[in-house]
Amino acid sequence: MAAGFAAGPVALGSPPPAAVPAATVTVAPVVAVAKGTPPAPGAREPAVDGTRYDLAALPVVDVFAVRPELPVDDDPGGDLTGLVAHPSGAAAPVFAEPGTAPVARLPRTLQFGGTTVPVVVQHEHWLRVLLPGRQAPPSSGDPGQLTGWVRAADVEVAPAVAQVEVDLTARTVDVVRGGERERVSDGFAWGTAATPTPVGRTFVMTTRVDRSFAFTRGHPIVYLGVQSPTLDGFSGADVAVTAFHYHDVRTGPVSNGCIRLGAEALARLAELPEGTPVTVRA
Repeated sequence: MAAGFAAGPVALGSPPPAAVPAATVTVAPVVAVAKGTPPAPGAREPAVDGTRYDLAALPVVDVFAVRPELPVDDDPGGDLTGLVAHPSGAAAPVFAEPGTAPVARLPRTLQFGGTTVPVVVQHEHWLRVLLPGRQAPPSSGDPGQLTGWVRAADVEVAPAVAQVEVDLTARTVDVVRGGERERVSDGFAWGTAATPTPVGRTFVMTTRVDRSFAFTRGHPIVYLGVQSPTLDGFSGADVAVTAFHYHDVRTGPVSNGCIRLGAEALARLAELPEGTPVTVRA
Protein backbone atom coordinates (compact mmCIF):
# COMPACT_ATOMS: atom_id res chain seq x y z
CA MET A 1 0.00 0.00 0.00
CA ALA A 2 1.07 3.54 -0.68
CA ALA A 3 -0.89 5.47 1.88
CA GLY A 4 -3.05 8.28 0.54
CA PHE A 5 -4.77 11.23 2.14
CA ALA A 6 -8.23 12.76 1.79
CA ALA A 7 -9.70 10.76 -1.11
CA GLY A 8 -7.00 8.12 -0.87
CA PRO A 9 -7.05 4.82 1.02
CA VAL A 10 -5.90 6.36 4.29
CA ALA A 11 -7.73 9.57 5.13
CA LEU A 12 -6.00 11.45 7.93
CA GLY A 13 -9.14 12.59 9.62
CA SER A 14 -8.76 10.61 12.81
CA PRO A 15 -6.81 12.01 15.77
CA PRO A 16 -3.52 10.32 16.63
CA PRO A 17 -3.80 7.46 19.13
CA ALA A 18 -3.48 8.47 22.76
CA ALA A 19 -0.52 6.13 23.20
CA VAL A 20 1.58 8.10 20.72
CA PRO A 21 3.45 10.89 22.51
CA ALA A 22 3.66 14.28 20.91
CA ALA A 23 7.09 15.42 19.82
CA THR A 24 8.88 17.14 22.68
CA VAL A 25 11.16 19.86 21.40
CA THR A 26 13.57 21.74 23.61
CA VAL A 27 16.18 24.29 22.69
CA ALA A 28 19.68 22.90 22.24
CA PRO A 29 22.80 24.84 21.35
CA VAL A 30 23.67 24.98 17.67
CA VAL A 31 27.32 24.37 16.95
CA ALA A 32 29.47 24.05 13.83
CA VAL A 33 28.86 21.24 11.36
CA ALA A 34 28.06 18.02 13.20
CA LYS A 35 27.98 14.58 11.66
CA GLY A 36 25.57 14.18 8.81
CA THR A 37 26.12 15.04 5.17
CA PRO A 38 29.39 17.01 5.12
CA PRO A 39 29.63 20.36 3.32
CA ALA A 40 31.26 20.45 -0.10
CA PRO A 41 35.07 20.69 -0.04
CA GLY A 42 36.12 24.30 0.31
CA ALA A 43 32.60 25.45 1.13
CA ARG A 44 32.36 28.55 3.28
CA GLU A 45 30.22 28.86 6.38
CA PRO A 46 26.91 30.40 5.17
CA ALA A 47 26.47 33.97 6.35
CA VAL A 48 23.81 34.91 8.86
CA ASP A 49 20.53 36.25 7.42
CA GLY A 50 18.59 38.55 9.73
CA THR A 51 15.92 39.58 7.21
CA ARG A 52 12.30 39.62 8.38
CA TYR A 53 10.29 37.93 5.65
CA ASP A 54 6.56 38.11 4.95
CA LEU A 55 5.71 34.53 5.89
CA ALA A 56 2.05 34.88 4.92
CA ALA A 57 3.12 35.38 1.31
CA LEU A 58 5.00 32.07 1.22
CA PRO A 59 3.37 28.72 0.34
CA VAL A 60 3.19 26.06 3.02
CA VAL A 61 5.41 23.01 2.74
CA ASP A 62 3.34 20.03 3.87
CA VAL A 63 2.49 16.52 2.70
CA PHE A 64 0.46 17.88 -0.23
CA ALA A 65 3.07 20.42 -1.33
CA VAL A 66 4.81 20.25 -4.70
CA ARG A 67 7.73 22.65 -4.44
CA PRO A 68 9.96 22.48 -7.56
CA GLU A 69 12.21 25.17 -6.06
CA LEU A 70 13.31 22.92 -3.20
CA PRO A 71 16.03 20.28 -3.64
CA VAL A 72 15.68 16.53 -3.30
CA ASP A 73 18.05 14.84 -0.85
CA ASP A 74 21.29 14.41 -2.81
CA ASP A 75 22.85 12.09 -0.23
CA PRO A 76 20.04 9.65 0.68
CA GLY A 77 22.48 7.15 2.16
CA GLY A 78 24.29 9.78 4.20
CA ASP A 79 24.58 10.05 7.95
CA LEU A 80 22.17 11.95 10.15
CA THR A 81 23.20 14.57 12.69
CA GLY A 82 21.05 13.07 15.45
CA LEU A 83 19.15 16.35 15.75
CA VAL A 84 15.61 17.45 14.91
CA ALA A 85 14.31 20.97 14.34
CA HIS A 86 10.90 22.54 14.96
CA PRO A 87 9.75 26.11 14.18
CA SER A 88 10.10 28.32 17.24
CA GLY A 89 7.45 30.79 16.03
CA ALA A 90 4.28 30.43 14.01
CA ALA A 91 6.35 29.31 11.01
CA ALA A 92 9.91 29.19 9.74
CA PRO A 93 10.88 30.38 6.25
CA VAL A 94 12.34 27.62 4.08
CA PHE A 95 15.13 28.28 1.58
CA ALA A 96 16.48 26.30 -1.37
CA GLU A 97 19.97 27.51 -0.44
CA PRO A 98 21.37 29.82 2.24
CA GLY A 99 21.70 33.39 1.00
CA THR A 100 18.69 33.20 -1.33
CA ALA A 101 15.10 34.35 -0.82
CA PRO A 102 12.78 31.88 0.95
CA VAL A 103 10.46 29.81 -1.24
CA ALA A 104 8.15 28.27 1.37
CA ARG A 105 7.25 28.24 5.05
CA LEU A 106 7.16 25.39 7.55
CA PRO A 107 4.38 26.05 10.09
CA ARG A 108 4.77 25.16 13.75
CA THR A 109 1.66 22.98 13.50
CA LEU A 110 0.09 21.12 10.58
CA GLN A 111 -2.98 18.91 10.52
CA PHE A 112 -1.01 15.97 9.13
CA GLY A 113 2.30 16.51 10.90
CA GLY A 114 5.68 17.01 9.32
CA THR A 115 6.70 20.06 11.35
CA THR A 116 9.42 18.37 13.42
CA VAL A 117 12.11 17.43 10.92
CA PRO A 118 15.56 15.80 10.98
CA VAL A 119 18.66 17.93 10.51
CA VAL A 120 21.04 16.49 7.89
CA VAL A 121 23.55 19.37 7.70
CA GLN A 122 24.28 21.75 10.56
CA HIS A 123 26.06 25.10 10.38
CA GLU A 124 26.17 27.85 12.96
CA HIS A 125 23.42 29.92 11.32
CA TRP A 126 21.80 27.43 8.93
CA LEU A 127 20.39 23.89 9.00
CA ARG A 128 19.50 21.62 6.11
CA VAL A 129 16.45 19.55 6.99
CA LEU A 130 14.26 16.85 5.51
CA LEU A 131 10.75 18.06 4.67
CA PRO A 132 7.30 16.68 3.81
CA GLY A 133 6.01 17.07 0.27
CA ARG A 134 7.68 16.54 -3.09
CA GLN A 135 9.69 18.46 -5.65
CA ALA A 136 7.53 16.81 -8.32
CA PRO A 137 5.35 13.73 -8.80
CA PRO A 138 7.17 10.84 -10.50
CA SER A 139 5.39 11.36 -13.83
CA SER A 140 6.96 14.80 -14.22
CA GLY A 141 10.14 14.88 -12.13
CA ASP A 142 11.97 13.63 -9.07
CA PRO A 143 9.64 12.54 -6.20
CA GLY A 144 12.49 11.77 -3.78
CA GLN A 145 12.79 12.96 -0.20
CA LEU A 146 12.38 16.75 -0.15
CA THR A 147 14.87 18.95 1.69
CA GLY A 148 15.37 22.62 2.40
CA TRP A 149 17.34 25.06 4.54
CA VAL A 150 16.10 26.87 7.62
CA ARG A 151 17.82 29.53 9.70
CA ALA A 152 18.99 28.36 13.11
CA ALA A 153 17.38 31.45 14.65
CA ASP A 154 13.92 30.34 13.41
CA VAL A 155 13.87 26.87 14.95
CA GLU A 156 14.33 24.98 18.17
CA VAL A 157 16.85 22.17 17.91
CA ALA A 158 16.86 19.04 20.05
CA PRO A 159 18.42 15.57 20.02
CA ALA A 160 16.38 12.92 18.24
CA VAL A 161 15.18 10.42 20.84
CA ALA A 162 15.76 7.49 18.50
CA GLN A 163 16.40 6.45 14.92
CA VAL A 164 14.70 3.72 12.88
CA GLU A 165 16.80 1.59 10.54
CA VAL A 166 15.15 -0.63 7.92
CA ASP A 167 17.12 -3.17 5.88
CA LEU A 168 15.12 -4.43 2.90
CA THR A 169 17.63 -7.20 2.16
CA ALA A 170 17.91 -8.53 5.72
CA ARG A 171 14.18 -7.85 6.35
CA THR A 172 14.89 -6.18 9.66
CA VAL A 173 13.57 -3.10 11.43
CA ASP A 174 15.64 -1.73 14.32
CA VAL A 175 15.09 1.16 16.70
CA VAL A 176 18.36 2.69 17.89
CA ARG A 177 18.41 4.72 21.11
CA GLY A 178 21.55 6.00 22.76
CA GLY A 179 23.68 3.50 20.90
CA GLU A 180 21.45 0.58 21.94
CA ARG A 181 19.82 -1.34 19.09
CA GLU A 182 16.39 -2.94 19.53
CA ARG A 183 15.22 -5.38 16.87
CA VAL A 184 11.48 -4.74 16.52
CA SER A 185 10.94 -6.94 13.47
CA ASP A 186 12.84 -9.56 11.51
CA GLY A 187 10.28 -9.98 8.77
CA PHE A 188 7.90 -7.79 6.78
CA ALA A 189 6.37 -7.16 3.36
CA TRP A 190 7.71 -4.46 1.09
CA GLY A 191 7.02 -2.87 -2.29
CA THR A 192 6.79 -4.64 -5.62
CA ALA A 193 9.21 -4.00 -8.48
CA ALA A 194 6.66 -1.63 -10.03
CA THR A 195 5.91 0.16 -6.76
CA PRO A 196 9.13 -0.14 -4.73
CA THR A 197 9.67 0.97 -1.18
CA PRO A 198 11.69 4.21 -1.36
CA VAL A 199 15.19 3.92 0.08
CA GLY A 200 17.24 6.58 1.86
CA ARG A 201 16.72 8.80 4.86
CA THR A 202 13.31 10.13 5.82
CA PHE A 203 11.36 10.63 9.06
CA VAL A 204 8.17 9.91 10.98
CA MET A 205 5.70 12.51 9.76
CA THR A 206 2.67 11.51 11.84
CA THR A 207 1.07 8.46 13.48
CA ARG A 208 -2.65 7.82 13.37
CA VAL A 209 -5.31 5.17 13.81
CA ASP A 210 -8.11 4.86 11.26
CA ARG A 211 -10.38 1.93 11.99
CA SER A 212 -12.18 2.38 8.66
CA PHE A 213 -9.25 0.64 6.99
CA ALA A 214 -9.99 -2.93 7.89
CA PHE A 215 -6.57 -4.24 6.84
CA THR A 216 -4.94 -2.33 9.72
CA ARG A 217 -7.23 -4.05 12.25
CA GLY A 218 -7.15 -0.94 14.42
CA HIS A 219 -3.38 -0.73 14.66
CA PRO A 220 -1.64 2.63 14.14
CA ILE A 221 -0.30 3.76 10.79
CA VAL A 222 3.12 5.41 11.01
CA TYR A 223 3.40 7.79 8.05
CA LEU A 224 6.80 8.80 6.69
CA GLY A 225 7.94 12.01 5.03
CA VAL A 226 8.82 10.29 1.75
CA GLN A 227 6.40 9.33 -1.02
CA SER A 228 6.29 6.66 -3.72
CA PRO A 229 9.01 6.78 -6.40
CA THR A 230 6.54 5.55 -9.06
CA LEU A 231 3.00 6.60 -8.06
CA ASP A 232 1.75 10.16 -8.49
CA GLY A 233 -1.14 9.37 -6.18
CA PHE A 234 -3.15 6.49 -4.85
CA SER A 235 -6.82 5.60 -4.98
CA GLY A 236 -7.89 9.02 -6.24
CA ALA A 237 -5.58 11.05 -3.99
CA ASP A 238 -2.81 13.26 -5.34
CA VAL A 239 -0.24 11.97 -2.81
CA ALA A 240 1.26 8.51 -2.28
CA VAL A 241 2.83 8.53 1.17
CA THR A 242 4.95 5.63 2.41
CA ALA A 243 4.07 4.19 5.82
CA PHE A 244 4.61 1.40 8.30
CA HIS A 245 1.27 -0.36 8.83
CA TYR A 246 -0.29 -3.64 9.87
CA HIS A 247 -1.51 -6.22 7.36
CA ASP A 248 -2.34 -9.89 7.66
CA VAL A 249 -0.31 -10.47 4.47
CA ARG A 250 3.15 -9.26 5.42
CA THR A 251 5.69 -11.36 3.57
CA GLY A 252 7.45 -10.65 0.28
CA PRO A 253 7.32 -7.83 -2.30
CA VAL A 254 3.55 -7.35 -2.33
CA SER A 255 2.80 -3.76 -1.29
CA ASN A 256 2.57 -0.45 -3.12
CA GLY A 257 5.69 0.68 -1.27
CA CYS A 258 4.66 0.57 2.38
CA ILE A 259 6.29 -1.67 4.99
CA ARG A 260 3.73 -4.17 6.34
CA LEU A 261 4.48 -5.23 9.91
CA GLY A 262 2.98 -7.22 12.75
CA ALA A 263 1.11 -5.71 15.67
CA GLU A 264 3.97 -5.75 18.16
CA ALA A 265 6.38 -4.01 15.80
CA LEU A 266 3.78 -1.37 14.95
CA ALA A 267 3.18 -0.69 18.62
CA ARG A 268 6.89 -0.03 19.18
CA LEU A 269 7.16 2.30 16.19
CA ALA A 270 4.00 4.16 17.18
CA GLU A 271 5.69 5.18 20.44
CA LEU A 272 8.23 7.28 18.53
CA PRO A 273 7.62 11.03 18.26
CA GLU A 274 7.13 12.94 15.04
CA GLY A 275 10.42 13.83 13.43
CA THR A 276 12.15 10.57 14.37
CA PRO A 277 14.71 9.88 11.61
CA VAL A 278 14.18 6.75 9.51
CA THR A 279 16.75 5.21 7.17
CA VAL A 280 15.71 2.57 4.63
CA ARG A 281 18.50 0.58 2.97
CA ALA A 282 18.11 -1.72 -0.02
